[in-house]
Amino acid sequence: MGFEIPQAVLDPKRLSAVQATGLLDTEPEPSFDDLALLAARVTGTRRAFVTLVDDRRVFWKSAIGMGELSMSERQSPVAESPCHILIATNEPLLAGDVTADPRLDCLAAVKRMEIGAWAGYPIHGPDGEVLGGLCVVDEAPRTWTDIDAQTLATLARAVSGEIMLRDALARSERHVAELQAAGRVSEELARTLQESLLPPMMPEVSGLEAAATYIPAAGGVNVTGDFYDLFMASGSRWCAILGDVCGHGVEAAQITALARYTMRADAPRHVSPSKVLEQLNRALLAQRVKDGRFLTAVCAIFRPEGDGFTGMLSTAGHPSALLRHGDGTVEALRTRGVVLGVLEETGLENVRFDLRPGDTLLLYSDGVTEAHPPGQQDLFGDERLIALLTSCGDLDAHETVRRIGDAALEYSRGHMTDDMAILALRVPPP
Repeated sequence: MGFEIPQAVLDPKRLSAVQATGLLDTEPEPSFDDLALLAARVTGTRRAFVTLVDDRRVFWKSAIGMGELSMSERQSPVAESPCHILIATNEPLLAGDVTADPRLDCLAAVKRMEIGAWAGYPIHGPDGEVLGGLCVVDEAPRTWTDIDAQTLATLARAVSGEIMLRDALARSERHVAELQAAGRVSEELARTLQESLLPPMMPEVSGLEAAATYIPAAGGVNVTGDFYDLFMASGSRWCAILGDVCGHGVEAAQITALARYTMRADAPRHVSPSKVLEQLNRALLAQRVKDGRFLTAVCAIFRPEGDGFTGMLSTAGHPSALLRHGDGTVEALRTRGVVLGVLEETGLENVRFDLRPGDTLLLYSDGVTEAHPPGQQDLFGDERLIALLTSCGDLDAHETVRRIGDAALEYSRGHMTDDMAILALRVPPP
């Protein structure tokens, strides 16, 4: 009985989107290999793939654990691979034992590659078409955990984000060519791309106010490396991060995306923020950045306790986090640790903190403290920031973030030389 390829695989719009990526029949790239390698390491599998599927074959853009492959060896007929199921359903497929799933057990690639367990998540193009999948493979049957599923979902979004980032940059290049001015980059497109590297909104955390903002440098149109995020790590634990990638432009944006998705994928596995930052450091070193880019970051992992929250915080070459207590005193939270992406040994440490009613934890990039008026070198500095935070006792998290951003802009007379990212977490008073 012959196999009939699902109509979703042959959809002309989908096939056009696959071709538009420009990734078919191209060599492996670190941007995709790093994400596939991270998927294999986190799930404990030996093989991981980033695939793109056209109307006749599955192309392995990344094939971790398969050794050196020629171009002809990095593909298989679409009818033989489980990836056509991802396209037909647009849903994840996790099979702990492929012999128990009749959709998989009959596939030639499953038998040829001696697959015992298979897990795949669809990857998408800019308009939502399913382009292929992020897949991990084990030789023997196994149980896929909730953390495995969460990690693969996050990394599949990262692969999709990399593809969408390239599409946005390609659109920008075409726009620049039409304007016949290579130096004129569309500010609207750059800002849209910058916003795609930041969470669209802060999640709601019971018993906690959360607010954040990003303020670009004056007259800037380049995508920068300032980023922040707040997300549930696992169970009752939450993770807050804020970082600053050295430089601007496409390379900084790619490192920013790698940093966010790596930390989101790894945070569920640790209660120690320094461990999360160490994993990010390894991912950056594996990226083999050639132009010497690095990043600084602060990471806090915390959970509810009593009428507030308790947690640990780690800084990697980043400005101190500031903890404003309910009595108005401000405590600087900083740990040892070098910038990430340069050395294998980071020397990272953790410091414990408690957030009680009326307390505010402030994370920020150095664009705040290094703000200065035009032509002057008198920086806004730590002392002004601490005094300003001290005066924010009656303000909620949103107003605290707004006041600090406005103060730095006013001090610099609107001529910010660096971008600013600010994140505040506050436990409301009774």
